[in-house]
Amino acid sequence: MKTLLWVVCLYVLLGCGSLEVNGEEDFMLLAGPLTENVATGEHECSLPVAAASEPYFKVLQSRGVTHVKVPLSWTQLLPAGLPTQPQQDAVQCYKTVMKQLLKVGIQPLVILHGSSVPDALRSRYGGWENQELVKMFQQYAEFAFKEFGDLAQSWVTLSDLGSIWKNGQTAQQNILQLNKNLYKIFHKRFPGKLFAGKKLSFGLDTKDMATLPHLEASTAADFLSVHIEYNCASPGDFEQQLRDFQISSGNLPVLIYKMTVHECAHGQQQPVEKLLHVLQNSGLDIIGSDIVEILLKMDQRKASLRSSNPGSRNSYQTVWDKFGSQTAADRDTFLEQSFPSGFQWATSAESFKVEGAWSVGGKGETIWDRFGHDNLAFENQTADLACDSYNKVEYDVYLLRGLQVNTYQFSISWARIFPSGHRDSQSETGALYYDKLIDALIESGIQPVVTLYHWDLPQALQDNGGWTNPTIVEAFKDYADFCFSRFGDRVKTWNTFSSPWVVSHAGHGTGEHPPGVKDYVTSSYQVTHNIIKSHAEAWHVYNDNYRATQGGKVGIALNSDWAEPKAPTNTEDIAAADRYLQFMLGWFAHPIFVDGDYSVALKTQIEMKMKECPTSQPAVLPVFTSEEKARIKGTADFFGLNHFTSRLVNIAKGGCTPGPVGVGDYAASVDPSWPSTASDWISSAPWGLRRLLNYISLEYLSATKVPIYITGNGMPTAYSTETINDVSRVEYLRKYINEALKAQALDGVDVQRFTVQSLLDGFEGPQGYSERFGLTHVNFEDANRQRTPKQSAYFFSGVIENNGFGIPTSKVKKVAEITVTPRTSKLVASQVPSEAKVVWDTLSRQSRFQRHKYHYGIFPQDFLWGVSSSAYQIEGGWNADGKGESIWDKFTHGINTIPEVANGDVACDSYNRLDEDLFMLGALKVKSYRFSFSWSRIFPDGRRSSLNQKGVDYYNRLIDGLLARGITPMVTLYHWDLPQALQDIGGWESVQMIDLFNDYSDFCFATFGDRVKFWITFNQPHTIAWAGYGTGAMPPNVNNPGSAPYVVAHNLIKAHATAYHTYDDKYRASQGGLVSIALDADWVEPYDVNVHREILAADRAMQFRLGWFAHPIFKNGDYPEAMKDQVRVKSELQNLAGSRLPAFTEEEKNFIMGTADVFCINHYTTKIVNHLTDELTPSYQFDRDIAENEEGNSPTTPIWSQRAVSWGLRRLLNWIKEEYGDPDIYVSENGVPTDRGMTWDDIDRVFFYKTYIDEALKAYELDGVKIKGYIATSLLDSFEWLHGYIYAYGLHYVNFNDVNRPRTPKFSAHYLYQVMKNNGFPLTEETGKLWGHFADDFMWSTATASYQIEGAWRADGKGISIWDKFTHTPGKVLHNDNGDIACDSYNKLEIDIGLLKQLKVTHYRMSISWPRVLPDGTTSNINEAGVDYYHRVIDALLAANIQPQVTLYHWDLPQALEDQGGWLSDMIVDRFREYADFLFSRFGHKVKFWITINEPYIVALLGYGYGSFAPGISHDPGSLHYVAGHNVIKAHAEAWHVYNDKYRAEQKGRISITLNSDWAEPRNPHKQEDIDAAKRYMDFFLGWFANPIFVGDYNEPMKRIIRERSLANGLDKSRLPEFTPAEIERIRGTHDFFGLNHYTSVLAFSVDFGETLNYDADRGVVVISDRTWLESGSNWLKIAPLGFRKLLKYIKDEYGDPPILVTENGVSENGPVDLNDEHRSYFYENYVNEMLKANKTDGANVIGYTAWSLMDNLEWASGYGERFGLFYTLQMDLTNVQTHPLQHLGLHLTVTKVTKEPVPDNIVSFLGMDLSISEAVTGLNTTFALLIVSVVAVVGVTALLIVSKKAIKEKER
Repeated sequence: MKTLLWVVCLYVLLGCGSLEVNGEEDFMLLAGPLTENVATGEHECSLPVAAASEPYFKVLQSRGVTHVKVPLSWTQLLPAGLPTQPQQDAVQCYKTVMKQLLKVGIQPLVILHGSSVPDALRSRYGGWENQELVKMFQQYAEFAFKEFGDLAQSWVTLSDLGSIWKNGQTAQQNILQLNKNLYKIFHKRFPGKLFAGKKLSFGLDTKDMATLPHLEASTAADFLSVHIEYNCASPGDFEQQLRDFQISSGNLPVLIYKMTVHECAHGQQQPVEKLLHVLQNSGLDIIGSDIVEILLKMDQRKASLRSSNPGSRNSYQTVWDKFGSQTAADRDTFLEQSFPSGFQWATSAESFKVEGAWSVGGKGETIWDRFGHDNLAFENQTADLACDSYNKVEYDVYLLRGLQVNTYQFSISWARIFPSGHRDSQSETGALYYDKLIDALIESGIQPVVTLYHWDLPQALQDNGGWTNPTIVEAFKDYADFCFSRFGDRVKTWNTFSSPWVVSHAGHGTGEHPPGVKDYVTSSYQVTHNIIKSHAEAWHVYNDNYRATQGGKVGIALNSDWAEPKAPTNTEDIAAADRYLQFMLGWFAHPIFVDGDYSVALKTQIEMKMKECPTSQPAVLPVFTSEEKARIKGTADFFGLNHFTSRLVNIAKGGCTPGPVGVGDYAASVDPSWPSTASDWISSAPWGLRRLLNYISLEYLSATKVPIYITGNGMPTAYSTETINDVSRVEYLRKYINEALKAQALDGVDVQRFTVQSLLDGFEGPQGYSERFGLTHVNFEDANRQRTPKQSAYFFSGVIENNGFGIPTSKVKKVAEITVTPRTSKLVASQVPSEAKVVWDTLSRQSRFQRHKYHYGIFPQDFLWGVSSSAYQIEGGWNADGKGESIWDKFTHGINTIPEVANGDVACDSYNRLDEDLFMLGALKVKSYRFSFSWSRIFPDGRRSSLNQKGVDYYNRLIDGLLARGITPMVTLYHWDLPQALQDIGGWESVQMIDLFNDYSDFCFATFGDRVKFWITFNQPHTIAWAGYGTGAMPPNVNNPGSAPYVVAHNLIKAHATAYHTYDDKYRASQGGLVSIALDADWVEPYDVNVHREILAADRAMQFRLGWFAHPIFKNGDYPEAMKDQVRVKSELQNLAGSRLPAFTEEEKNFIMGTADVFCINHYTTKIVNHLTDELTPSYQFDRDIAENEEGNSPTTPIWSQRAVSWGLRRLLNWIKEEYGDPDIYVSENGVPTDRGMTWDDIDRVFFYKTYIDEALKAYELDGVKIKGYIATSLLDSFEWLHGYIYAYGLHYVNFNDVNRPRTPKFSAHYLYQVMKNNGFPLTEETGKLWGHFADDFMWSTATASYQIEGAWRADGKGISIWDKFTHTPGKVLHNDNGDIACDSYNKLEIDIGLLKQLKVTHYRMSISWPRVLPDGTTSNINEAGVDYYHRVIDALLAANIQPQVTLYHWDLPQALEDQGGWLSDMIVDRFREYADFLFSRFGHKVKFWITINEPYIVALLGYGYGSFAPGISHDPGSLHYVAGHNVIKAHAEAWHVYNDKYRAEQKGRISITLNSDWAEPRNPHKQEDIDAAKRYMDFFLGWFANPIFVGDYNEPMKRIIRERSLANGLDKSRLPEFTPAEIERIRGTHDFFGLNHYTSVLAFSVDFGETLNYDADRGVVVISDRTWLESGSNWLKIAPLGFRKLLKYIKDEYGDPPILVTENGVSENGPVDLNDEHRSYFYENYVNEMLKANKTDGANVIGYTAWSLMDNLEWASGYGERFGLFYTLQMDLTNVQTHPLQHLGLHLTVTKVTKEPVPDNIVSFLGMDLSISEAVTGLNTTFALLIVSVVAVVGVTALLIVSKKAIKEKER
């Protein structure tokens, strides 16, 4: 290269000294500008180019260049034209350029304007003739002077004044004034004395010389900048032009700003010679010259000065020149810096890889569904369930919170939104899923990034050609439009496509991916063409319709390898590597980011191949029209990059082979030294990322300046390797992230996001689940799909926390403020019994209903939610880094009686896995974390002199990590792990411990107290004293129950008080924390609250357990009187000289009293206590004189005697409130163990928290207890003391068999998070009340059944029914009850009608006894007496204005028909049709509502399957119930057709069948297997009969399952009978409404019954109940009103929105009669309200409601023990049956009345009056009170009757 320095040396100085011209040494030698957009002429600043330009500037400086032109872009700096709205990136870019110039000794020459006016101004003001535009330019100039004035000496305002001058006189005048104004402004800002050398100029072409006289140049410029042309053919003109120009300007100095050379031969030096002559000899005042053009004309080789410009060279060559010569050491140097503040950290997931639920909610089939179902993936795996993320939104977001990402990238499944691919198929269910996900992310502070398309095309679109069909562009545009409109208010970043190259290459080129098209000649290119157009259309949709309101960004995520030349210096390999990138990345990037078209390199290569292969063209590249190019260009707001690996590329002739390798004439390979991964196509070459980012910045973003988002980077591990400890992924990510950092920090590449692929292991296409990309391990062998973070997750979380790899900085998020309610007065000693016995007087007298009724509400906003652990249980590291031995270390290493000889040597290894614990705490988003210090880790021998700094460092890291996550540390100083060295001097039996503990506490307060604001001195001192020194069960294993516990407790209390005062005196003022002690207590319930001695026993139990420590600390400094008296008396009886309970001095009492700022209580269970005169052997246990027993009605736990008695917590909290002066209370431990067999799906723990926390809520909201916080036990499964590892309390499962101790969130963790997030259990639309009314013609009814109430079993010719026989068979019915008399309704018609009138019902549902009207079941034997009875019933109803609803069959089949086979015989269909025909003919003119059969499910399954109901057949539980059910369905259909064909026209009635059904919820709503189980439960229960009648035929799941299980057991056909096509059509539609009996709900989960053949095994479901559902008198019936609404909506959606008549709904009781049936009032109030919601909110067409039942009656096999009646039936003897109203009757009257007429909001109709809700409540309460009075009177009369009856019988005897 003939450089500038060489030219100057040769022609000017003949040496290399400084250049002098006319005696001046400051001559300006001009180069530049740095960048230029050739298409527009616009000089825009590119930060990557600017950042990379320093070496270029150094070259210029070394060759003598003094100035470089820096043209500013008005458009780029002020896009809106306003100085108040600059584009800061552009400002920074120009500053970077100028600073780099100055750094190397070159001055910038700043040009204010030389090209375009901002569009915003041009569109508003037009041209320079508008004075407003001139004003705007003046403002722009002032802005530039302000921003860049300190960086530049020389300025040019307008580089081409002449071009503006031509715009006319007005423009000229404006320009004249503008120049004068700018000159004044410039020199006013930069006065000469202060800013010598600051000069301003404007530019003219010599052709515009005539303009000069008008300009008065001397008043508008310090020098002139001239553009001059030099023509080698006429060189004489050059000097004269300059001379004339200078004279015209008034002899201003002239800068040759630009010199254009014409007609000069190659290498001709004439221009240089002439220029030198002018400079040295002309006498002209030339102050500088641009000589770049001269050099170009002198030497046309590419190695010119301009070609050194990094902005104008081949991008690949530039990048390769920069990095190709790096040594491996330089290349791999690790940069220990951080990313800029605000950098985005993300992880990702793709819909088809993780969601599962492939056909749920109407989702359409995708091409990947088809691919999997065609068995094309590894081992025939499918994505049907995948990670089950469709149901696990909460689980995934939980992990994201732990990772601390601020962004989550996921894709939407097109087929889940539009199943067919088109808007007309929109699935609201699918949209709601993404709503839920997006809302959950935002709620957790995570920004959603949504990819519209990640490969999973709806199969329906593929069937129409997919991406090869141009119509898909419009379909995608419409899909994108929907997504923007639906989600865009929350989603601000959109990827239209992710890795579209894969779609084109693997989907339509190689065919490895679906749709499996192998056509790289045409299809692959056509797909790309359509994808690019689809992307552009989506971008324009957003830009035109949504950007202004939503303010988001739309881009595309392109995938690309980095390509390196295999031979680094081989130019052909370099060119081949460039082509590789053009064919991979450029295929999509060039049209979008450069010019709207494929790159010249790509087009040229394909054209060359087409010429080379005329008969077998290897590629057909579609052509964009000019309109399409314009529409595509610039359609991205960011550049998304998916990058995983690199390739070595070399030149290779591809011949006529299709595909990028063949067409591109290259070959690609990898260096075998690069670390491999589980995927053949990914090798680790991290430096490639930096190089690729540089390449992208130069190649695609020089003109279109948008940021780069790394949208995918990661590597797979194999299925069976590095499952949890994925060290290779950690290393991969560490290096790749660092290369991105280098590109950003060192190279100036604008990288703003890094996304790790992926959050979860998932379905990896053809590789199925054999390759794992996840930061989280997913167990695909388990239906829970449990998620366990890998080591890479913890690594990535750490990178995010430090924002890269710089020195970690201390970050503290805002933590919860802890306030303390001041204690108002000192407390006196407790009485015996204490005044807190009020708890037993009130809460202990609650009814079971009142006790268990769930309460909805929230805790105060400052409520402190947390979790806990303790040092020995989790830390491990028992002797690591200088830790001393503790008493637990010695115990577990000695005679260890713990199961499996377990110890805490490693435990959860939290000492080495602190980041993993912090991850889980961050995921839980707790407000506080309670943990303990290990005394022996800080002071190994217990004394300050042994201080272990590494132990201190560990706790510092823990505390700082908590604060960085906004978590308040709650530190327990002592949680049972005493240094063994201190035990060796007596331990807590020694008074020395008081001072030693104080010194330890003092050190902790001083060292950690600046950050720890909540201190707990001791955890459960009762356990220390009793278990450690009394029973000796726990270390230090001292067995001295009579005295040691009291001595130890004495010392513990004094040690606590001393530590408290140390904090109070030395630290409280500066640190502002609080100190307490964590006491523990069971709640104790007296065996009989009505017996005073039992109250005393319970009080004594509380004082010995809780009062032992709480009374001295919280009351008067001394032990409770009950305890002192008891121990003193026992000691006297033991002939001891004094009490074994030590005494405090008065000074000590005053010192101890009040030494706790809050009350911390650990609580787990409740005991039943009664008085016991215990042994006289000295023992704390015997001193109490009590016996403790389990509370037998509550759920058990794995630990014996530790039942889950939730209601005890409320009572305990109330006790503390009453006993200790209403203190602030923190529940510092509460939890439940599960055995280790229950790993993740810990439903029992969910129930525990659901009930216990609610009891705490009741204490707060209902009782006024000042509960301030709740700490769940515990964060992790851990070492559970004497139980070792056989029981687990953790919210996170820890695998103690794995050396990595992986932690997996359990179901309970996700549940507890929701509770904490909601701050309790707030009333929602679902749980709250809806006020409204049903339709005016709504039917209110109550019901009975003939056998249950009529009695008269043999009267007036009635035949025997199967229930007559069944109840007279011994052992079939409870208590041998029967229906011989029942309610005697056969003889008490008037009474029953009277009851109905009282209820004011509009309808009455009754059944007709088949054998009463047809004794043998046939119409050949009619019993007219029976017929007459029902006429009388119906007539009486009609006379009372009550419409009858008649059930033909309510289970009492004539025994004569059963003897012929009953429902197992086909003949029953004909008999039932005849029976129905008979009833229609006799009663149809009066009855307008018919129900054919009641609950065929019970008839078939209980009657012929299990045999628990009549006729009691159970010998073939695998088949007979299906046969019976089959015949029931056919019989119903025949009866319906009889009515429809013969009677409907005349009688105008309605007829249907009544089906019973529970509602089934999944036990775990986040688990697809449980969701499937719930659906299967419904299919086998309700669907068994509803599907044939309302849809046609049995449902497919039922048919398939029974058939498969039948064949698997060797049968030749299904046990489920088949309907013929004719039968299907005859049965389908045989309904006028949907009759529904509903009582309860269940929680369902799957169970495999093996080869058992019965209904339950076929269904494969087991059900349980939620513990919060109230009990009833029937073990199968739990009060769960929310399920009623869901069932009604399910019927609406599943069965064609039929009219629904609720034909039964009610609740039972058992045991002693209580006419105050408050649970039934609650039942009806809530069930009816849920029905109202279903009707009004969900649109279910509910037309009537029937309460079961009118009166207590025979409840089938349960006899009379279960009572459902609205009226109590008193069976005084077999001939005298009386009925009495229950108290809830008032509610029923209100419910029925309130629906009669519409009422305005907040107004209800009550007993005919329109009242406000509060007035109605008052009225209702008054009604209840009156009813109670009535009931009491009735009970009194009843009692007198009973007494007199007994007296008569006695007299008779």
